[in-house]
Amino acid sequence: MRPALAFVALAATALGAAPAPAASVALVLAVDVSESVSTERYLLQHDGIARAFETPQLIDAIAAAPGGIEALVLEWSDPDKIAITVGWTRIASRAGAAGFAAAVRASERTSHGLTAIGAAMLAAAAALEHAPEPAAHRVVDVSGDGMANFGPAPEQVRDRLVAQGITINGLAILTEEPWLADYYKQNVIGGPSGFCLVAENMDSFADAMLRKLVQEVAGRGSHFAEKGRGLPRNR
Repeated sequence: MRPALAFVALAATALGAAPAPAASVALVLAVDVSESVSTERYLLQHDGIARAFETPQLIDAIAAAPGGIEALVLEWSDPDKIAITVGWTRIASRAGAAGFAAAVRASERTSHGLTAIGAAMLAAAAALEHAPEPAAHRVVDVSGDGMANFGPAPEQVRDRLVAQGITINGLAILTEEPWLADYYKQNVIGGPSGFCLVAENMDSFADAMLRKLVQEVAGRGSHFAEKGRGLPRNR
């Protein structure tokens, strides 16, 4: 083959092997498994996350996002009991979402302990540093039923993460502390599009989680924040 033709063939091969586009969102789902979360409440959270990824509303949002999303599940209580239960997973289709939901269902609770929200946020940021590929947006998604009572102050960690370009969103579960949404808004959430949604109880967790995930993937902040009693926060 002549050199010029060989070069054209090589270029065509290289173009054909171009890598897939980066994910639109890299998302860490940081789930509270502290002592206040009973076995029944844990299962409601666990099932609520899996169900969200089996719901057409979220599947359609993921399919419409260029490159899909990357997602990871992290359970937290004490700083030394934080564990990744589902590793980084690229989700760009119904099959990918179903696989992620199955992996969530197959995981088991990793700990009981105190409520170290700041430590959980630091662990989530570290996980984002090890995402397989850079994503257009990096999000830490904190869900819990109580204020921090151990570890670094969440508001200080939040400010560090926001300075790194990470958005922190919250899902406040009001089973233990009716004022928790205000606490999350003041101390946990941050970033240009950071927001907090509310689950009045564990029975409504699945619906709130679905709305939050769709908002994070589709970026339609105001509509879903109003429905979920969330308050977008600009920092």
